[in-house]
Amino acid sequence: MSWCNDLHEICRAQVPLAPLTWFGLGGPARWLVEPRSESELSTVLHRSAESGVPVRFLGLGANLLVPDEGVDAAVIRLNGPVFRRIIPADSSIEAGAGAHLTTLVRTAVHGGLAGLEALAGIPGTVGGGIRMNCGGRHGEIASAVESVRVISSQGRLRDCPADALRFRYRACELGGERVVSARFHLERADRGLVLERFREIWREKSRSQPALREKSAGCIFKNPPGGASAGRLIDESGLKGARMGGAEVSDRHANFIVAHTGARTADVLALVERIEERVFIRTGVRLEREVEVW
Repeated sequence: MSWCNDLHEICRAQVPLAPLTWFGLGGPARWLVEPRSESELSTVLHRSAESGVPVRFLGLGANLLVPDEGVDAAVIRLNGPVFRRIIPADSSIEAGAGAHLTTLVRTAVHGGLAGLEALAGIPGTVGGGIRMNCGGRHGEIASAVESVRVISSQGRLRDCPADALRFRYRACELGGERVVSARFHLERADRGLVLERFREIWREKSRSQPALREKSAGCIFKNPPGGASAGRLIDESGLKGARMGGAEVSDRHANFIVAHTGARTADVLALVERIEERVFIRTGVRLEREVEVW
């Protein structure tokens, strides 16, 4: 008997993952599981652990490369209403791990709550955003996180304060646990001022990054220590517009790769390796990948 035989309402086999990612690339998941409650999520994780089934979590696929051959794992997508809820309060917001960051930020901004507007223009979900401490030069999500509800690989749930996660640049210490929901501590502010700051950051990113209609996945590399810009290093290495198959370094921002019609994940990875090699030869800097490769 398969570990998921009685989970047919939330588990499907051989589901294409390309339509669920920003790059639009990659093969199918052996199983795609979409639990509707914390209890179902706990059951899925407990069963998969007992059966030795590998598990992956998929948000909006905004920082992800899926192999062309697909993923031999149970891919869990927290897409149900309970995981996408956003509940504002007087000076805080509670959000599920599957809630869209854009919706979370807009809810805060339009409610006159300051503290998340720096995340304008960053795609993804709350869970993924916390896991990688998403942000940019205007700020990071860690500054607003008050507490996080997490679940272990065995399906055990617990609540922990933000400082227990030891946030740092593009990372935090979740260990093997995953975010289920989070509470954000924000500040009451003039709605007009918060909205204008949000719009300024959004406009700035829109001018400097690939258009949303293009298939990309955000920054490919982390900025190196010491204040250097990965995008600038790539640009100065003469790689803007460089192509491998259907993958191209964006001519708007060199730390973005765009997937054109007919592109494969293998093309993107080949281009990533070319960038790493060229930048290292020219500068001695080994770029660290920000994009997650399954």
